[in-house]
Amino acid sequence: MEDIFMSIEMQILNAIQSFRTPAGDVLMPLISHGLVLWPALALILLIRKSTRKAGVIMMIAMVFDVLCCNMLLKNLVQRIRPCDVNLAVKLLVDRPTDYSFPSGHTALSFAAVSGFCFSGILKKWRIPAVVFACLIAFSRLYLYLHYPTDILAGAVVGIFCGWTAFHLYKALSERMQAGKQEEVTA
Repeated sequence: MEDIFMSIEMQILNAIQSFRTPAGDVLMPLISHGLVLWPALALILLIRKSTRKAGVIMMIAMVFDVLCCNMLLKNLVQRIRPCDVNLAVKLLVDRPTDYSFPSGHTALSFAAVSGFCFSGILKKWRIPAVVFACLIAFSRLYLYLHYPTDILAGAVVGIFCGWTAFHLYKALSERMQAGKQEEVTA
C-alpha cells in the first residue's frame, strides 16, 4: 500500500514538472525564498502598537513551528526528499540537507499566516497573505523538494502552531489584565 501511495505522489510531482516553464523556473525559487518575508512582516508589525498583537502572535507561532517541525518531526520521520529519490530532475535551488516531512517552508508560512489571521487585525490583507503562503507551498512541489503529503502536513502543523500561539497570547493577555485589575482594587 505504501508503494502505491508513494507512486501516486511521484506521479503528481512529475506532472507538475511537465508544466515547468522558463518563467516558472525563475519565479518559483524567488517565491520559495520569500519565506524570509514572514519574520520581516512580524517584526514590522511589532513596531506599531495597533499591530503589535499580530506581530507577537506570528513570532510565537513561528517559534513553535521551528521547534515542532524542524527540530522534532523532520528528525522523527526522516523522510527522504523526492529530489534524492529521482536524481534525474534538475534542481533550480541548492539541494537541502535536511529531511522532507513535513515541509518546513510550508509549515512556517502557514504558522505565520494563521497567526496573522487569528490576530484579527488588518483583515483586508488576509487573503493576499494566505495566497502567498499557498504559493510558497506550491513552489516546494514545483522545485521537487517535497511530496504533496509533506506540504499538507506542513500546512496542518503551521495552522496548529498559529492557533496555539493565538490562544497562548489570549490566555497571557487575560492573565495580565486580571493582574492589573487586582492591583487597582488592592
